[in-house]
Amino acid sequence: MEIFWVLASIVLLVLLISWGKIHPFIAFLLTSIFAGYVLGLPLDRVPGSIQKGLGDMLGSLVAIICLGAMFGKLIAESGAAQKIAAVLMKWFGEKRITWALMLTGFIVGIPLFYNVGFVLLVPLVFSVVYYSKLPSVYLGVPLLASLSVTHGFLPPHPAPTAMVPMFGASMATTLIYGLFVAVPAMIIAGPVFARFFRNSRAKLPELFVPQDMPEDQLPGTFNCFATALLPVVMIAGSAGLPGLAEEGTTLHQVLLFIADPFVVMLVALLVATITLGLGRGMRIQALMDHYSGSVKDIAVILLIIAGAGALKQIFVDTGVSDAISAALSGLAVNPLLLGWIIATVIRVCLGSATVAGLTAAGIMAPVVASTGADPNLMVLAIGAGSLMLSHVNDSGFWMFKEYFNLSLKDTLMSWTLMEGIVGVIGIIGVLIMDAVL
Repeated sequence: MEIFWVLASIVLLVLLISWGKIHPFIAFLLTSIFAGYVLGLPLDRVPGSIQKGLGDMLGSLVAIICLGAMFGKLIAESGAAQKIAAVLMKWFGEKRITWALMLTGFIVGIPLFYNVGFVLLVPLVFSVVYYSKLPSVYLGVPLLASLSVTHGFLPPHPAPTAMVPMFGASMATTLIYGLFVAVPAMIIAGPVFARFFRNSRAKLPELFVPQDMPEDQLPGTFNCFATALLPVVMIAGSAGLPGLAEEGTTLHQVLLFIADPFVVMLVALLVATITLGLGRGMRIQALMDHYSGSVKDIAVILLIIAGAGALKQIFVDTGVSDAISAALSGLAVNPLLLGWIIATVIRVCLGSATVAGLTAAGIMAPVVASTGADPNLMVLAIGAGSLMLSHVNDSGFWMFKEYFNLSLKDTLMSWTLMEGIVGVIGIIGVLIMDAVL
């Protein structure tokens, strides 16, 4: 009976967001109250459970996500993203321009949140369209495929970052595994899939003709690449640091401090503030204004993450997590594949990749503990499912349609299929890694 009420709660969440047009944060809170009541949690304990879930979820994440948003904002405002795109296109040439755009989306997409990366990088695609006369969809698909991959698989993006502590995974290990899964996914969904649109024709809206920064105002090539990739290098490189010293020693404590994702993002932001900001003549007040604006941009994301934490805590406090674990662990299905399926269903119903990933993670967290599934791979499996089959209930679908001036059918044949390919190749990669490891 408990599983029935869990499913009813998820259906309620879907209906509130998709049919009722309720803000996801409010929908999560209402669903949490409903779930607590029907699952037998005393009413006087429901508010405390929700507040604990809100606090526990945000407590370990808010600093990392906010610092990541500030870092990405500086990459955008300083012209570093534009410089990276220009350099890669020069290196690859017109014949391999789709590969250059894919790498641009991947490198710039790591520090930028998806919607910011979309709005920032799509005008760069239109610049290439303008000068090369190549079809816009042909050039846009590789870049947006790599943006989706970073959004779904790689910390410090919100959903994978939030799922790491939920499963007791390692941020560094998840990032390293995520890179192995991300590369084939973005290649097949990007340059390979884009070949089908080599002869497509879509007239670009004049509204989106880009206004680039002058070349002489852009940062240097090494500065841009080194700074943009610094968080990835630091997070991946910190994985083995604590093992260099014996436990209990001062050196071991220092290495643990340096390896913490919060410290990594803080150091990366301070370095970027100097290399892309103060070192290039930007005033400290202007930098702080950019940082303040970036936090406002992600406020909604933080609320959604907090709401998902509230619902997860209700499941924990009512004891239903144990019932879910017992039921699902008895199924003859790989738990990684099961996590992917659950995330896919929620994604198709709700549209939001972040909501789909975090909701599925709340359901699958006890399954990971009981089945012994690799927690790092579970983050990636659910991330792959959360990207599946974006359609008319996803804001990204409509952004792609309007920016690229496509019909509904053409958007489904390009954007939706691209997202589906990312999700399918992603789970295949996860299952292969699970078999090998």
